[in-house]
Amino acid sequence: MSIFKPIPKKEEFSLKKNLGLFEATMAGVGFILGAGIYVLIGAVASFSGSAIWLSFIFAGLAAIASGFSYAEVSSMFPVIESEYVYAKEGLGKFAGFYTYIAVILALTIGIAGVSLGFASYFKELFGLQNVKLIAFTVILFFAIVNWWSIKTSAKFVFICTLASILGLLTIVFLAFFTTSTNTNYLIMPQGFSGVVKGASLIFFAYLGFEGIVKMTDETKNARKNIPLAIILSIIISTIVYIAVAVAAVSVLSWEVLATSQAPLAEVAAAVLGNKAFVFLGIIALLSTANTILMGLLSGSRSFYGIGQIFYKLKWLSKVGKRNTPTRAIIITFFIAVPFLFFGNISTVIGFTNFLIFSNFILINLSAIRLRYKHPDIIRKFKMPLNIKRFPLFSLFGILISLVLIFNLDMLHIVGGSIISVIIYIIFVIINQKTGLQY
Repeated sequence: MSIFKPIPKKEEFSLKKNLGLFEATMAGVGFILGAGIYVLIGAVASFSGSAIWLSFIFAGLAAIASGFSYAEVSSMFPVIESEYVYAKEGLGKFAGFYTYIAVILALTIGIAGVSLGFASYFKELFGLQNVKLIAFTVILFFAIVNWWSIKTSAKFVFICTLASILGLLTIVFLAFFTTSTNTNYLIMPQGFSGVVKGASLIFFAYLGFEGIVKMTDETKNARKNIPLAIILSIIISTIVYIAVAVAAVSVLSWEVLATSQAPLAEVAAAVLGNKAFVFLGIIALLSTANTILMGLLSGSRSFYGIGQIFYKLKWLSKVGKRNTPTRAIIITFFIAVPFLFFGNISTVIGFTNFLIFSNFILINLSAIRLRYKHPDIIRKFKMPLNIKRFPLFSLFGILISLVLIFNLDMLHIVGGSIISVIIYIIFVIINQKTGLQY
């Protein structure tokens, strides 16, 4: 029996539906275009060579394939509880629990990876050497900001999102000033397998499109506009990323990018000198800081949401004197910090990507199952490319996610599997004690 029961909202506290398709799409682009490319493009270059743009295309295809499944199920269940409801309705209680927790942990672990990227740019700009201490300090600072005021956080996010997009467009613009005309964009030091490995890492830069579904209550005609916003935001972001990747290897060789602690800042410096390095370095700091704060905001609000979804876990939804979810913020902070001790950005982001890929597999499976389990539910958006009821995009999403998982390092696969087992144990314990009443 379905437990799909959206939490009733008192009318006086209902969110206003002020967003149309354009606003929802631009918000999605803002969610996606963040720190991922600033901190990972160098690491990806070591795998993909000058064919970084191919890694972005492959990662974009993975995002689009799973994005179609997200789009269809979000048109069936337009609720901010999103992943929990999507997977629960199609595959059952554990799938719903796993996808919800996996997304939260991916957001939270990702904070550690991005903070290490922030620390690398900070080190290059200001000469401080203790990267882990810098990373810890920036997480602590934004955890306090998150606790202090949601309004302050929102203003900072808006400013930094604009700065991040400005930085990426600047890189593309600067490429026109380079004198290099003989760049070979198909150099693959590890062959095509290196391109795929690079895609499994750079996929982190696409995280955010799934956050569009959280705007359901504020979007007009959400069953139609949210799915379209998901697809459009992925396509727009992919075009921008490809342009930046091509621009970067047009200015600097992939070997230089692969060894750089501040790759995009070095691209700017190669064209316009040290002042441009400082300019792009500061923008990179703002972009990575923005992603850290957004991760803390999203992660803590998701932990807060657990208490809203599962009534017996209401203690997670405790709101403090600052009108912010104090307990959820503390939990998010203490989960993120231990991953700093891995010290390597690629290693930390690998754990995040494992959880996201496994989440996508379940969402795609749920989209397939719902075609047969609930064929009569209204779908304002329906995936193209079907064989009778069977959605081919969902199958592609599963296959591509599996390919990307198995192109992660063994440490990521083993670590991600251990985290998944822990999630299952927690599910069994909570389910036995509370029945996971929703």
